[in-house]
Amino acid sequence: MTAEHLGQLLAEVADTRSRRAFSELFRHFAPRLQSFATRQFGNEQTAMDLVQETMTNVWHKAHLFSPEKGSPTTWIFTIARNIRFDILRKNKHRQNDVSAEDLWPVLSEETSDSDEEFALDTKILMQEIGEYYLQLPDAQRIVVEQIYIEGKSQQEVSDALGIPLGTVKSRTRLALQKLRELISE
Repeated sequence: MTAEHLGQLLAEVADTRSRRAFSELFRHFAPRLQSFATRQFGNEQTAMDLVQETMTNVWHKAHLFSPEKGSPTTWIFTIARNIRFDILRKNKHRQNDVSAEDLWPVLSEETSDSDEEFALDTKILMQEIGEYYLQLPDAQRIVVEQIYIEGKSQQEVSDALGIPLGTVKSRTRLALQKLRELISE
């Protein structure tokens, strides 16, 4: 489904409260949101809650979508990510257990999404953690970029940077620990 068609469906929902258009949006996005949320929470019920809340927001806020500011997929996944953070805040015990997969979910797992959705997810995710990420020391940030963004193995990073494998592992661990501390604050 093209971004243009998805935008038209959102416009129909906004203008005429079209149930047909919303149904089509739901059929398109619900499985993608379900997959995203299941990876995030590891719990199907919580994942379904995220899908329902996201799509409810789409129904109520369709009039706020602006194609000039981004694609429908970006807009809907931004809503989902915000809801995800709300759920994590509500579950304080979960908030203290942030892992690399929570920070870079799309990058840490292979997905069947299109290149556009992958790039979109990467962009949104990096914006969300960018403030914390920029606070990392340069050496840690470089290692994290190569592992989680470029998809290199720790050994490949070690070879590329000409540093011992143990140093790569230490920098990765320290970077994730620092991000965990910043997020929990």
